[in-house]
Amino acid sequence: MTEFFAATVAGLIVFVAGYAGLSGPLGPQAACVLGYLAALLVYLGVVGGAKAMRTYALGVEPEEKHGVARYFSFDVDHKVVGIQYTVAAVIIFLVGGLLALIMRLELARHGLQYLTPEQYVTVMSLHGITMVVVALIATAGGLGNFIVPLQIGARDMAFPRLNALSFWLLPPAVVLLLASPFLGGLDFGWTAIAPLSTQGTTIGKQMFVLAFVTAGFSSIFGGVNFLATVLTMRAPGMGWKRVPIFTWSIIATAIIQVMGTSVVAASLIMVTFDRVMHTTFFNSDLGGNVLLYQHLFWYYSHPAVYIMILPAFGAILEIIPVYARKPLFAYKLVAGALMTITALSFIVWAHHMFTSGMWMLLKLPFMVNTELISIPTGVVFLAVMGTLWRAKMRLDSPMLWALAMVANFLIGGLTGIPLADAPTDLHLHDTWFIVAHFHFTIMGGAVFGFFAGFHHWFPKMTGKRLNETLAKMQCALMFFGFNAVFIPLFWLGNHGMRRHVADFPAWMDPVQTFASFAALIVGASAIVFAYNVYYSLKHGEEAGENPWEALTLEWKAPSPPPHGNFKTPPVVAGEPYDYGVSA
Repeated sequence: MTEFFAATVAGLIVFVAGYAGLSGPLGPQAACVLGYLAALLVYLGVVGGAKAMRTYALGVEPEEKHGVARYFSFDVDHKVVGIQYTVAAVIIFLVGGLLALIMRLELARHGLQYLTPEQYVTVMSLHGITMVVVALIATAGGLGNFIVPLQIGARDMAFPRLNALSFWLLPPAVVLLLASPFLGGLDFGWTAIAPLSTQGTTIGKQMFVLAFVTAGFSSIFGGVNFLATVLTMRAPGMGWKRVPIFTWSIIATAIIQVMGTSVVAASLIMVTFDRVMHTTFFNSDLGGNVLLYQHLFWYYSHPAVYIMILPAFGAILEIIPVYARKPLFAYKLVAGALMTITALSFIVWAHHMFTSGMWMLLKLPFMVNTELISIPTGVVFLAVMGTLWRAKMRLDSPMLWALAMVANFLIGGLTGIPLADAPTDLHLHDTWFIVAHFHFTIMGGAVFGFFAGFHHWFPKMTGKRLNETLAKMQCALMFFGFNAVFIPLFWLGNHGMRRHVADFPAWMDPVQTFASFAALIVGASAIVFAYNVYYSLKHGEEAGENPWEALTLEWKAPSPPPHGNFKTPPVVAGEPYDYGVSA
């Protein structure tokens, strides 16, 4: 724990000193960038290099940390990194949820209640990016890091130190995000859209951009590691037709992380050049192109939706066969569908720009491509329905979360169809219909999928079972509260309610008040979740190795798994989803 706090303090000191020393000769923007880069190197050096320094310079072998302190140190065990990601995601989720409640209080009735329009946009921007970070890291970073090596029978990730580095890049990114509103505010939304992000002299915008880039490199490192691990470290006997579907979803996600994230990182570096060096990438007055930023951003950011949702698909498809006690329907077809979604995700981005003045002849191919992606997505739903057909389901909490995710994402997927069609998108673009669709896809899909996986694998991660009564209560509160918040927003958007604004006509008051009240129910579900985790860790029932009677490899390891995961190296002989199949 001392290493983490020492690294944080050292990084802050270097940043403040660098900014103060360089802002005079170089200007505040350049000083902010150079000060942050120096601070990041010092921070990583302290948090990751302290142990190595004691070992190699002083000849002192550090003692292995145990308990909570282990999760505040640079630990290369994939299980520790997975729990670090998971805890970070939950904390950021609670912060983002608090910001959402602030927005909903402001929107409870017409007129300005507590926030100015500028403050509202800042809160909205910070809420958006924090929740996107949660959706990006929770399932892939948290559950993926913990479960994938276990599922394929590996002792660890292919590059353990790179894996730890991918996590430890997140804390400075989160600190910058949370600090940016207090250093000038954010008027460009969570997308950091140019030219708004390239204008202004405050350093808050630049810190936001730097945080985005840092999180991007974290994502790239994680993707490279997942691919290397699955390609080279599968247990003997685990051919591609025996790879569990959750691992397939992480493979698909990792491809997008590696191929897409570099593009958005490059675009944000170009924003930094425009701010610091006065280049003209996005300055149309000097020959730049504002639309170039949108193309670069959405080229990554629509595939990023699948970074969020593909691991959730994998989690629920892993869970449903266990509690339905049936083989996963059309396993090979589903694996192919996940990879098809990955491929198609890179050629759909411009449907976000139908109202930007795009050449008419370009709209048709992007409409077609966007709707094509619904076919492999439909295969996922086919697999769910086929697995549930005539199943004798056990309605334990993970299964309830999985079914809730399917219901939510179905609404999110169906409401995406009119947004993929240029004629209807002209009416619905930049309205609260978009907000509702996005939340049903990301929160209703990715976040509910994370909670399904969390409840399913919590016994493996901790050796304890969550309290079922509290888990089901959280699921009910969150499901009904979430739907009560966002279903009315489809109606508001269709009737002209614009997003990014803090005020609206008085006749919308009843719907807005209802949605704000429902948001409190979602907030209550978060309290139930936090209490359940605390109570179960302290007083929870011992889980044993395999409380769900699952067949995938992670359940062959002790709970929680020791260092190296397995007592003896596993050899795969059967199929991953032979539930109910005679030997």
